[in-house]
This record gives sequence, structure tokens and C-alpha cells, in this order.
Amino acid sequence: MNENYTIGQLAKAAGVNVETIRYYERRGLIRQPPKPAEGYRTYPNATLAGILFIKRAQELGFTLEEINNLLSLGESHCSEVQELAEAKLASVREKINDLHRLEQVLEELVTQCRTNPDNAACPIVESLQPDPRQ
Repeated sequence: MNENYTIGQLAKAAGVNVETIRYYERRGLIRQPPKPAEGYRTYPNATLAGILFIKRAQELGFTLEEINNLLSLGESHCSEVQELAEAKLASVREKINDLHRLEQVLEELVTQCRTNPDNAACPIVESLQPDPRQ
């Protein structure tokens, strides 16, 4: 494995674009290496590992702010990391419940639309319109 990467090589190895790396640097998620007197900045393998960690955490639904917290807790006691993970789990479960409720409402609306004898009035559109009495 490569010991040092230019920003372009790092972006390619991590599967992101160069602007993503610069954004992560601005957010403090990864460190920008010092610029040498001549040549280009080079990034160590640890930076590649950090970007891959960020991407994986995003795939799991963590925000960049939450990822920053995880990175800052990297050397902390597991219970602190566990608290963050438990909060995220509760949030994911809440979203799943919301999606199940949405699924039920949409199924009901689609059924109403299928069985609607009046093609001029759509139950789906009617359900989205505000009630003028309110």
C-alpha cells in the first residue's frame, strides 16, 4: 500500500472527489498536511483510513457532526461511544416507525384511487389539499 498520497491520489483511493477532501479538512474531520517548500502536500495512509471511516459511518446514517464526535471519542471509553450509537439507534427506529406509518397511508390512498369510480376526483390529490375550514 502507498505510504503517501497527493490529494488527487487520495481522492481516487478513497472513492471521493478532491473537493470532498477539502471539505473534510475545513470541517476538521481530517488534518491537512503541511505544504512542503517545493512540491505537493502528501497525505499518509492514516488519512485514507480516516476518509474510509467517514464514508462508512455516513453509510450507516451518521451525520458529519456525529462522525466528528465519534472521531473525537476514538480514544475514549467505549461507554461514551455506546451512548452516541444508542442515540443513533433510537433515531433510526423512530424513522422506521414513521416510514411504516407513511407506507400504510400510501397503501390506503392507492387502494382508494384504484377503487375510485369518479376519475375526475383523485383521492390522493384530495388528501393533500388543505381543509378550507381550518
